[in-house]
Amino acid sequence: MSASQSMRAVRITAHGGPEVLELTEIAVPDPQGREVLVRVSAVALNNTDLWTREGAYGRPGAPKTQSGWRGSIDFPRIQGADVAGHVVAVGTGVEASLVGRRVVVDPAIYDAEGPDANPVGLMGSERDGGYAEYVTAPVERVHDVTESPLTDDQLATLPTAYGTALGMIERGRLHKGETALVSGASGGVGLALVQIARARGARVLAITSGPKIDAVREAGAHEVIDRAGDIAGQIRTHAPQGVDVALDVVAGELVTEGLPLLREGGRWVIAGALGGYDVTFDVRRLYLHNAQVIGSAMHTPAHFDLLMDLARRGEVQPVIAATFRLDQAAQAQEELSRRGHVGKIVMHP
Repeated sequence: MSASQSMRAVRITAHGGPEVLELTEIAVPDPQGREVLVRVSAVALNNTDLWTREGAYGRPGAPKTQSGWRGSIDFPRIQGADVAGHVVAVGTGVEASLVGRRVVVDPAIYDAEGPDANPVGLMGSERDGGYAEYVTAPVERVHDVTESPLTDDQLATLPTAYGTALGMIERGRLHKGETALVSGASGGVGLALVQIARARGARVLAITSGPKIDAVREAGAHEVIDRAGDIAGQIRTHAPQGVDVALDVVAGELVTEGLPLLREGGRWVIAGALGGYDVTFDVRRLYLHNAQVIGSAMHTPAHFDLLMDLARRGEVQPVIAATFRLDQAAQAQEELSRRGHVGKIVMHP
């Protein structure tokens, strides 16, 4: 690759609606020291893409302020956290043998070295991402999955959705034989939670809405709870002994209603606020039952290593809802925001 080569990319230059996504032609980035250059085969979409574009994350003490995931976005920014592709060039200090390998990129930017570091930034937000023909990444974040039975499209769905799901399951200490409750089960993270919890040997109760019930059951849920009905009542029916771990991307009123349904020592893990961020609950239900409410943002490097092992063995089967071309990025994001699909939306640069 020479620096003079150009590539197509989709960037945002400001917060706003789908109209701020612009297809442009820019120079292919050069991999710096300890970086690799990846030719993108597939890039998956996430709610993060919508919220980053809209500036919907708020700030501490100012929840309505336009902001990226971790503060101001440095525009212009190429979106896209979830990349599968092939290494085509390496920077200084990187083994040339990586060239040609099929890889998945861990999109997290961490606060420290080591396996338990916390994510404090994200590719497509704090650095340029995969809505492009090529992307650079630090070599430590690049995982060789050449041998995986999964397709490039399936591999691209893993980093954010399955990484977030595995982070929740690990932080919630879900064990074989326990009962897990999954909210928002038809979404990207929700379906990943159902699949990984099932692979762990947990009994999975999943909350979703009417037309998506069959797809969620097919993904591995033992029991499906219809969101339109009495949710707490349905949970009691299917788990009369209570729930060990709630894996929740919805929050809102579900926390209020659901916390009393945890077993002694139960864990309620929250990684999203699709149902509302302003939550009230009876704190007595927390301390009298040794329950825990756990916040979970994405994954650690150790969690991501576990995820890549699952991918190499093909132990999860991501569902692809739809595919789009790069020049259809706005349509792809609008499709995502409608939430009519089950599984993940993928673009092909």
